[in-house]
Amino acid sequence: MTDSPLLSHLIELRKRLLRAVIAVVGVFAALAYFANDLYRLLADPLIRYLPEGSQMIATNVAAPFFTPFKLTFVVAFALAIPIILWQIWAFIAPGLYKKEKRVVVPLLASSTLLFYLGVAFAYFVVLPLAMSFFMAAAPDDIQVATDISNYLDFVLAIFVAFGIAFETPVAIVLLIWSGVTTPASLRKKRPYVIVAAFTIGMLLTPPDVISQTLMAIPMWLLFELGLIIGSWYKPKLNNN
Repeated sequence: MTDSPLLSHLIELRKRLLRAVIAVVGVFAALAYFANDLYRLLADPLIRYLPEGSQMIATNVAAPFFTPFKLTFVVAFALAIPIILWQIWAFIAPGLYKKEKRVVVPLLASSTLLFYLGVAFAYFVVLPLAMSFFMAAAPDDIQVATDISNYLDFVLAIFVAFGIAFETPVAIVLLIWSGVTTPASLRKKRPYVIVAAFTIGMLLTPPDVISQTLMAIPMWLLFELGLIIGSWYKPKLNNN
């Protein structure tokens, strides 16, 4: 008795999910020994600007142990994203047409690269400027002592925000490819897009003009890049 198509798909899905989980666990196991080093690297943008005599603290008794491992798991998941996306691709590829495959493959690769670029931009550019601003803005009679768990949550939120913001070109291409809009229509909406970029920057970044601008300007430039790439894609998608 042969398996039903639904059962075969479920078995295939389970296999792909298991491989993705194994990839994350494997990377985590390889990095676990370096958990404290990874946290020191993450905390460097803050530590550089802490006032003399200040240091990070842990307000929870278990935080010094669990916080670095929480970061290590997040890093492991981020590094395993290419493998996870490959498993997703291997599962959905058989159901796609040839012309759809030509679109999806570069979009998956570029979305991964853009997310990494967004995180790198946040770490090397945004965080140092934001930490410098926050430390300088602290009142003279306030002792700055940041909790390690709160700092991790704050930084991860920044990383996710900038990682998603850098996906703008992929979103633009998908909108054009799916027929939701056209490059000409998006160009007419450019002023609204710029306003939206600064609004998103205001909502997703720390409350200072520098961080907001550092998110808004790349989003606008990435929007323009998405328009250029989308203009190349649309004629090809009209061909069978």
